[in-house]
Amino acid sequence: MEENSPAPRVVVGVDGSSSSFDALRWAVRYARLIGGQVDAVTAWDMPHGWSAPAVDADFDLESARDRQAREIRDALDEEAAASVRAHLVRGDTSDILFRAAEGAQVLVVGRRGHGGFARTVLGSISHRVAQHAPCPVVIVPPEEA
Repeated sequence: MEENSPAPRVVVGVDGSSSSFDALRWAVRYARLIGGQVDAVTAWDMPHGWSAPAVDADFDLESARDRQAREIRDALDEEAAASVRAHLVRGDTSDILFRAAEGAQVLVVGRRGHGGFARTVLGSISHRVAQHAPCPVVIVPPEEA
């Protein structure tokens, strides 16, 4: 590897669910092994059928960023949390993850995120990224499994 080549990127989808924090911890461990950089990506969007003023009036982006940073710190030890670059992006979750994963070593997601039916084997996002991501995908099972 050339001296000036950038560190491999490990992109991980984080939505605040315990499954996404399992994925985040896995991504940090993997990044350490390969000398990579972790980009934790959280996507947000308005629910379908809602008008922008009804939702945007109550959404505080700065508070959302603070909450994202706090949740990452709570999920990891201090050193690991300091090494994670957090991204909060508005848009469709799958599309945001696809764009973030361009040129990445791997895209990491939890098996189940927020929403959906708890008993399904794979969540809709993990299923979709496994089929369409521009790089290899790791779907992390719950840590207690």
